[in-house]
Amino acid sequence: MNYIAANNRYETMIYNRCGRSGLKLPAISLGLWHNFGSADVFDNSRSILLHAFDNGVTHFDLANNYGPQPGSAEETLGRVLKSDLGSYRDELVISSKAGYYMWEGPYGEWGSKKNLIASLNQSLKRMGLEYVDIFYHHRPDPDTPLEETMAALDLIVRQGKALYVGLSNYTAEQTQKAESILRDLGTPCLIHQPRYHIFDRWVEGGLLDVLDKRGIGCIPFSPLAQGLLTDRYLKGIPEDSRMAKAHFLKESMLTDVKRKAITELNAMAQQRGQSLAQMAIAWLLSHKTVTSVLVGASSTNQLDNNLAALNNIEFTAEELEKIETISKPVWA
Repeated sequence: MNYIAANNRYETMIYNRCGRSGLKLPAISLGLWHNFGSADVFDNSRSILLHAFDNGVTHFDLANNYGPQPGSAEETLGRVLKSDLGSYRDELVISSKAGYYMWEGPYGEWGSKKNLIASLNQSLKRMGLEYVDIFYHHRPDPDTPLEETMAALDLIVRQGKALYVGLSNYTAEQTQKAESILRDLGTPCLIHQPRYHIFDRWVEGGLLDVLDKRGIGCIPFSPLAQGLLTDRYLKGIPEDSRMAKAHFLKESMLTDVKRKAITELNAMAQQRGQSLAQMAIAWLLSHKTVTSVLVGASSTNQLDNNLAALNNIEFTAEELEKIETISKPVWA
């Protein structure tokens, strides 16, 4: 059966302008870091992608190494584009990244022009695309001159292989330097993708100020702290949880201080008529510099729960202060 997108797909989503650009992004975007690789069930991945688009999620975020296996998340999206979403390409914002380890040898990671150009060419082939909407440098390179890395991003835009460029995991100082180089080259920095959530505030040490002053959008990843900012661990560690598998989330990370904060934040979310996950997403969106929040999903139900955060994104001053008081022992 041929896929036909929902007629009402733009009725409930909020779209925010990205920095000072002309591009608008959905308040909630879908990240394909987990659950879309070759190790996952394709039909489930496809269902999540189509359900997201039916609900106004127009932005899909990837990287060259997303999987597992590395590259397979891009292949999954490529299959769905070919079978279902290809005719809606102009309604989609598709992003990818390069910088982390992807292939053997001296050119398979970091930030040389050689790596970035080769990586994007590979990504475009896997997805069956002529261009991506946003291409990020995924992490700073301590050895390659910043001028070379930014010149590669500029070249990629001039070649028509990306419409916009962005940065991820750059510090405030690094972002400021990179943005200046890109601006001089004539290719503005559109967006920054940092790790940011209630328990991790490093971006508040200067990065958000740089983004605001330079007109750069912000799209936080890991908004739920890899699942800690949900009700999943209130009564222990479920056998099927990410922490039980101990890949990215270790049991040692669930300290007594965090347990107490999670319990108190969960009670506060219930008072607001939200799940803890929904409140954590809404809290990020309450920051004026945040354009969109990048969420993952292992099912359409989980995606729906995250999307429901948009039903209540307003906070009183007292609520914001209470979140600070509860969470400060974790991040201070």
